[in-house]
Amino acid sequence: MDDLGWLRTAVELGRRCPPSATAFSVGAVIVADDQIIAEGFSRQTDPADHAEEVALRHAAGWFAAQREQSTPAAVTIYSSLEPCGQRASRPHTCTDLILQAGLRRVVFALAEPETFVQPRGAALLRAAGVEVVHLPQLADEVADTNAHLR
Repeated sequence: MDDLGWLRTAVELGRRCPPSATAFSVGAVIVADDQIIAEGFSRQTDPADHAEEVALRHAAGWFAAQREQSTPAAVTIYSSLEPCGQRASRPHTCTDLILQAGLRRVVFALAEPETFVQPRGAALLRAAGVEVVHLPQLADEVADTNAHLR
């Protein structure tokens, strides 16, 4: 599958989020070697969960196994919304968690609106040397999923 196909999977996951007046509905999927490693969506297990955070938590065992190998797989995280670079509900942003996991590629559909914080996740990731790809072809679908915030 190509980037747009995997991103569509993340967008579909975002539709599973329970609505919140104080948070976006986001889906995320982690892919390596054209296989899903983990996925998640906002508020999946806790009201403060972000999608990338859930997916990374679900992938923790896979990442631990990869660290033991001499040639780690190329990994991409696909998120329906730009990963957060500022956060009030938890000590670590999704950007922090992506960097801690060692991911070197991020693909997202909708740039984070200025609804809650100043968007800066993509800029922080790029500054850290991560390849960041913005594919706005699905941005309208993500915005529709978050119509509850309008």
